[in-house]
Amino acid sequence: MQNTKKIPEFSRCESTKYEYKKSSYAEIYDVLQSLRKDEILCDIKIEIDDGGVIFGHKVVLASASPYFHAMFTNFSEKNQDLVLIKELDSSALRLLIDFVYSGEISITEKNVQCLLPASNLLQLQEVKNACFDFLQAQLWPTNVIGINALADLHGSMQLLTSSELYIQQLFSDVVEGDEFLSFSSELMVKLISSDELTAPSEEKVCNVFEIVIRWVKHDLDSRKQILPQLMEHVRLPLISKDYILKNIVDEPLLINCSKCKDYVFEALRFHLIKPDKLITIPHNIRTKARQSGGTHKVIFAVGGLGYDHILNTTEWYDPKINQWQPGPKMFLPLEAPGLAVANDNCVFLMGGNSGQNSETSKLVHWLDLSSESPHWRPTNNMLVKRQDFGVGVIDNHIYAIGGADHDRNYLNSAEAFDCRTQKWQMLASMSTRRFAVGIGVLNNLLYAVGGSDSKNKLSSVECYHPGLDKWTTIADMCVSRNGVGVGVLNGVLYAVGGGDGHNVHRSVEAYQPSIGVWTTIPEMHLCRCDPGVAVLDGLLYVIGGYDGTFILDSVEFYNPNTNTWSMVTAPMNDARFGGRAVAIDMPRYLKNC
Repeated sequence: MQNTKKIPEFSRCESTKYEYKKSSYAEIYDVLQSLRKDEILCDIKIEIDDGGVIFGHKVVLASASPYFHAMFTNFSEKNQDLVLIKELDSSALRLLIDFVYSGEISITEKNVQCLLPASNLLQLQEVKNACFDFLQAQLWPTNVIGINALADLHGSMQLLTSSELYIQQLFSDVVEGDEFLSFSSELMVKLISSDELTAPSEEKVCNVFEIVIRWVKHDLDSRKQILPQLMEHVRLPLISKDYILKNIVDEPLLINCSKCKDYVFEALRFHLIKPDKLITIPHNIRTKARQSGGTHKVIFAVGGLGYDHILNTTEWYDPKINQWQPGPKMFLPLEAPGLAVANDNCVFLMGGNSGQNSETSKLVHWLDLSSESPHWRPTNNMLVKRQDFGVGVIDNHIYAIGGADHDRNYLNSAEAFDCRTQKWQMLASMSTRRFAVGIGVLNNLLYAVGGSDSKNKLSSVECYHPGLDKWTTIADMCVSRNGVGVGVLNGVLYAVGGGDGHNVHRSVEAYQPSIGVWTTIPEMHLCRCDPGVAVLDGLLYVIGGYDGTFILDSVEFYNPNTNTWSMVTAPMNDARFGGRAVAIDMPRYLKNC
């Protein structure tokens, strides 16, 4: 029987259309890579310096590399199926062609110096930038000079600047060996003239004067003309008269240079007239102490749970050099302690879980970062055992809020430590027990955010007024957040990550007291429960934490001006879950810990 059912005609409106865009091209490149490895449909062979041959497709190579694009479209190679590339390291070229097909490459200390010139020639800027990011994260006193030279050679201004800052800040460590003798004249002058140079005190061996003399003598013929320019910036008047008379006045390089002799006489005259208050002491660059140390802030991270053990390590991050450095070890391993900083250089470490001693969760130690040998010192214990509690600082008072005791009893109690009297006192209790609570200080009020009351993960928030010794509830967050990170930036309270008992959040909420409600902002790159949070240079840093599967060593920051999150390219030395972080003034002696 004939089917007489009519199919309705589609509208023939010219403007009607449906656009579909493929979401991923990964499978296409997988096929291309497979074809290349099987030498199928390949129309180019590249002979390399080790005698090997790399097969490829001209169109694929030309689409990724301007170098190959020019080769296969404008030059004689466009009609050839075999080309020789002998000027590049063969292993680097293999890795880069693999990258063209896969979008993946492994950069290591062994191959980075070969990958940089090769990626530069092939104009693979992504790989070149990745090499710079790798080198940035590898900065260390023993390799920074080589990295600085690579940055200069390959034109990375960011890496060049950060490596120079690194040399300035760890100058004493960098010049311990002989590598600094290879400094260029330009770099040596820039370093010695910098007020930010972190140099040994003038009486120690290998002070700035001795470093200058060593560097000049290493290549005397070409460097002796630079000596007056260097000595202009050596703080000779700040060296003791005895040291000058014993070690400087008879130095042959200075005796034979009239300008340098003037600087020595100036230093001696400075000591001669210094006690006489009626005579004006000349002020110039040589009589001005360097301002290294304490001139900017860094992030200080402590403790937490590592991959398989509780950590006793600390480390600090300097965004100027994008580098994590080890700090002074704690007196014992601690997970989920309280951490606070007073007067920018006194760090207090409180309570926490050591996995062994129940009394640990009452202990309080402090670290004076202005000391020449920073180490943890005990002070008065808290009145209540606490771990995974919140901490805030207002007017030289450190507040310890909620948490749990060693027997996992969840707490609603609060206490405060007076830094002047060194005594603790109990405060009014919260309305809710809060374990893994986040604390923020805004307008001299404490905000206790989220946590858990043992039965529920909390979205509730309450606020403490120190003058009234009273807690009041404010608006709930949009979601429950146990193990929430809290930070305050530009008058806004941020609740970061945490978990609801089922999922770990990457979401973030913000609260302004003038508005009185929580609003969501862009999500972080990663889910994070119980991270450290610190505010530095107008950015909100979120450090480590747990993503539901792994303990994290990564760090990201929020910029309120752009409303965006960015990853820090340098990972921490230790992955930290339940670690804590604060911003501190960059101390002069922290690097020696």
